[in-house]
Amino acid sequence: MSAPSAAATPPPAPSPTLSPTASPVPSPAQVPPPFSPDLKHLLTLVVAVVAISALYLAREVLVPITLAILLSFVVAPLVGLLRRLRLPRTPAVLLGVLMALGVILLLGSLIGVQIAGLARDVPRYQTTIQSKVDMVQDRVLGRLNEVIGRIGRVGTAAAPEAPGQAPAAAPGDENLGDARRPVPVQIQNENNSPLALAQRLLSPVLGPLETTFIVFIVAVFILMQQADLRDRLIRLFGSDDLHRTTVALDDAAARLSKYFLAQLAINGSFGVVICLGLFAIGVPSPILWGILAALFRFIPYVGALLAAVLPMALAAGVDPGWSMLIWTAALFFVTEPIIGQVIEPLVYGHSTGLSPVSVIVAAIFWTWIWGPIGLILSTPLTLCLVVLGRHVERLEFLDVMLGDRPALTPSENFYQRMLAGDADEAQAQAETLLEERSLSSYYDEVALKGLQLAANDRQRGVVSDEKLRQLTETTTTLIDSLAEHEDEDPPSSAKAAKAAPQEKSVAEKAIPRRPAPSLVLPPPEQRSETWRGTAPVLCLAGRGPLDDAASAMLAQLLDKHGLGARTAPHEAASRANLPSLDLGGVAMICVSYLELTGNPAHLRYLVRRLRQRAPKTPILVGLWPADDAVFSDAQLRDILGADHYVSSLADAVTACLTTAGGTAPGSSTASANAAPQMAAQPA
Repeated sequence: MSAPSAAATPPPAPSPTLSPTASPVPSPAQVPPPFSPDLKHLLTLVVAVVAISALYLAREVLVPITLAILLSFVVAPLVGLLRRLRLPRTPAVLLGVLMALGVILLLGSLIGVQIAGLARDVPRYQTTIQSKVDMVQDRVLGRLNEVIGRIGRVGTAAAPEAPGQAPAAAPGDENLGDARRPVPVQIQNENNSPLALAQRLLSPVLGPLETTFIVFIVAVFILMQQADLRDRLIRLFGSDDLHRTTVALDDAAARLSKYFLAQLAINGSFGVVICLGLFAIGVPSPILWGILAALFRFIPYVGALLAAVLPMALAAGVDPGWSMLIWTAALFFVTEPIIGQVIEPLVYGHSTGLSPVSVIVAAIFWTWIWGPIGLILSTPLTLCLVVLGRHVERLEFLDVMLGDRPALTPSENFYQRMLAGDADEAQAQAETLLEERSLSSYYDEVALKGLQLAANDRQRGVVSDEKLRQLTETTTTLIDSLAEHEDEDPPSSAKAAKAAPQEKSVAEKAIPRRPAPSLVLPPPEQRSETWRGTAPVLCLAGRGPLDDAASAMLAQLLDKHGLGARTAPHEAASRANLPSLDLGGVAMICVSYLELTGNPAHLRYLVRRLRQRAPKTPILVGLWPADDAVFSDAQLRDILGADHYVSSLADAVTACLTTAGGTAPGSSTASANAAPQMAAQPA
């Protein structure tokens, strides 16, 4: 009989280890080389230059079309109202456009009548203004000239006249020769034919009339083909993602309509207040200045100041004194801040989504491209670009540069504040975020991710030991300052529930809100004997310099849920110090790691030493955050030899509460003897 084959008896299964190919050992820390633009970035620059050149060269065509599109946004709510009154689309569009045209013609007629009535008294106003200017020159400039003359005479007396120097020529002597020369006169016959006269009178008016006609015709067709144009834009730009394209178009239409209607209402109210105020003061033609004030206020920031120049000049010409001028200036300089700083933020809110700097830069850019009309259109055009940046990934830089939403994620902002050592600013940001999320959610989604950024920079070798020590101290200070906050979900407000996802920036969309742990512990006397101590959980930090901060966060959260915890540094569990580590009253050990790269032999041996030191104590290993984990929870539990593996502080708290006998709210409390305990697994 032949001997049994060796293949018949399978070899013993090797102990599970991490494959080096699954999680490679990191390369040596090095600073990446400087970025050099490639062909893709150069092509983007060329496209931008071509687009700006096209905007400038084709402004004669693009300006009327842009005005028509913006006019359609203003008239669209009126057309919608007429459609709800059972009026067909074509009559509704024509009636809405005619009403808009009627308002424009009415305002133009009022302006013309007011200017005609004001022109008769212009010479009298000019005389009054000239007398005031002369008085100012006599009192202010005259004294200044007298002082300068005294200084000049002192300097002339101090400088001796050079010998042999000819005396200066008397003023006007050099012009005597020119005065004796005859002046040639040429007589030209002026062409006063009716055709030439009509051309001179109508040429300044034909251009605006032509532009107005084109604007209203294009606006009519846009309103009549609104649904068809939307479908064509979806087919052209986003047929592969109908949801995103539809949301972008709806967002742009809603924002622009809301912005224009709100601005029309606010600027119209500003004009009414100015008109009534000037009428009470006694300035002539108050309706004219009220209309001009409402129109000028469409110009960002400086429109109200420009509108105040002419009424103040007229007030100076009407009143021989200074009271009317002072009251007119006070009317503008009091009304504008109230509307701009109080009323507009209440009405607009975040409907525009533009930063103040972007408004100024956009005004300069569009004025350079399209002239004065570009100054008026700068805000709505920039708003369209911001909406595109919010929904098109390749145009996200527009939202970052021009939008008013935070460009950095809260975790990046946290890391930046930690690097600066500014714990107060970090606490202010944390308290703002805690208004809509729990403390454990803030630690998981903001603080730990920010510390992970610090760990990555340290691995690359760009963070010094001194800066790392400062970062750790600042984080510890922040954790201590947040001790008064409870770990519970804040009550959801109707405003937050109603907020649409597109209201968030790309940076804000990456932050989910995790619910706080909701298990309830039984009273201490009903717990098992090992869980009755004052600090039954030992939070042990990993070998990284930032693991102590993560361990402190976990200990604070456990204390919020009724489980006392104490922290210990990584050196306390070393081979030399572990025998002297105090494990009295410890019912569970939680090990915190911010990073796990390569073969985690040190973590596996740490768990093995803890198992030998406390064989019946459950061990939890937390790797935060573990978004790019290669292995599943069960594989890591077998590889590391721990009882629990978690990747968030909320899960760690839930695991500790479950092991301690915690139950869901409203359920019957389990007895202490029935509290589930995790059996220790051999390392």
